[in-house]
Amino acid sequence: MYKVLIVDDEAMIREVLAEFAEFEGFEPYQATDGMDAVNKCKQNDYDIILMDVMMPKLDGFSAVKEIKKNKDIPVIMLSARGEEYDKLFGFEIGVDDYVVKPFSAKEVMARINAVLKRQHSSKNERQGNPSIKYDGLEIDMLGRNVYVNGEKAELTPKEYELLFYMVNNKGIALSREKLLSDVWGYDFYGDDRTVDTHIKMLRSNLKEYRKYIVTLRGMGYKFEV
Repeated sequence: MYKVLIVDDEAMIREVLAEFAEFEGFEPYQATDGMDAVNKCKQNDYDIILMDVMMPKLDGFSAVKEIKKNKDIPVIMLSARGEEYDKLFGFEIGVDDYVVKPFSAKEVMARINAVLKRQHSSKNERQGNPSIKYDGLEIDMLGRNVYVNGEKAELTPKEYELLFYMVNNKGIALSREKLLSDVWGYDFYGDDRTVDTHIKMLRSNLKEYRKYIVTLRGMGYKFEV
């Protein structure tokens, strides 16, 4: 049974999400703010976290940063602010999904299932492909690490997933819509600039091996060696 940590300073939202999570077969736990969530994650293991953004003591983004220092737990952010900047910032620090309030509890459960399914699929694929190397670019599937000329590249979890997906589909033309659907795991409520922003950051981290990510004008990208 998957353990879900629900973090929100509004008790009613926590209770509703906990009720739906339990109905879906998850084991729900609650935290009242970001600091409470950080402390709970130090003491316990969870399979996924629902994290509100605006909270007292410690906001959701800061809490995610602290949690990610020690544990790689997938996170879905809950926020009343739907600006693209907030979403991109969340993805940059390792958030897996972003749901804007007011939301449907059923939608949140669907997002949880999508993220967990993607995590499980990614884990199985890494076990079958422990390491891939192209010249000085090495991708450690088991450790989820990328090395450029022997030095570890500091990729966000989303950048790593994007690179891994493209490598797994080497030589195949991938539209932005396809990348959004398969890497983010659902029909993304935003625009194509999300993909372009992550590709730009990924290329920067790959240095001279950025050449392997080829732009297909008017369509998307492909990984080509």
